[in-house]
Amino acid sequence: MTYLKSSLRDARGLKSEPTPFRVVALRLGQKVPEFDLPDTDNKIRSLDEFMEHGTAVLAFFPFAFSGVCDKEMCTFRDNFGALRASESQVVGISVDSSYSLRAFAQTYNLQFPLLSDFNRKVSKLYGVLQDPWVGLGYKGVAKRSVFLVDKRGILRYRWVTDSPSEEPPYQEIVKATEKLSPSIFIRAKHQ
Repeated sequence: MTYLKSSLRDARGLKSEPTPFRVVALRLGQKVPEFDLPDTDNKIRSLDEFMEHGTAVLAFFPFAFSGVCDKEMCTFRDNFGALRASESQVVGISVDSSYSLRAFAQTYNLQFPLLSDFNRKVSKLYGVLQDPWVGLGYKGVAKRSVFLVDKRGILRYRWVTDSPSEEPPYQEIVKATEKLSPSIFIRAKHQ
């Protein structure tokens, strides 16, 4: 997928021509890009923080308060116990503002971090920036996608859809996190 960088002005104030750059889909086994984003309290949170205790479940979604996104985040909320048991940390990421995400988290009692990718930097880094979105003219919305990142920052699972109405395969995600959990492996080995 090729995007054009916006025109920039050089030191003399002259516009430069747009230059194309490639967005490459992340591959399994690859180290993922690190990032820092604000949460619902405008506190800057890093990917490293979420990988400290196990697998980071990065769940990108288009918009808060938009039907399918509401259902998706509530399903992650309802599966939170199973994901925590596998030492996984769910992190929701969208292009909504921190303020919208705070209201979203409060409305649906979401107990996991929601991060604002308002500038679309991380969605672009992870290859899930969809522009335009479903022909409605929205600019730069994150595709619904889920990435599982292990403690070393390696991508272990990837699911991305171009269809905003398609939900992630939740049970598959839970099973994938269980496979990545060292304590579950140790418990199973001793049984």
